[in-house]
Amino acid sequence: MGVISAVAQFERDLLVERTQAGLERAKAEGKTLGRPRALNDNQEQEATSLLEQGLSVSAIAKQIGVSRQTIMRLRDR
Repeated sequence: MGVISAVAQFERDLLVERTQAGLERAKAEGKTLGRPRALNDNQEQEATSLLEQGLSVSAIAKQIGVSRQTIMRLRDR
């Protein structure tokens, strides 16, 4: 069992190493990692101007087609 455990740990270490190398290569190539943005720049500007006009977070979210939390996160920035 000790030998099987050692081999499994070695394989796990190799997997982690290859994953990290792939992520570093992707970053070096300029790829953006992670979840895509919910709002593009135009939508952010529109939402910000609507917030400044005093429109409610819910109304803005419905108008733009995103969640309330997205608008609240933009407001809090």
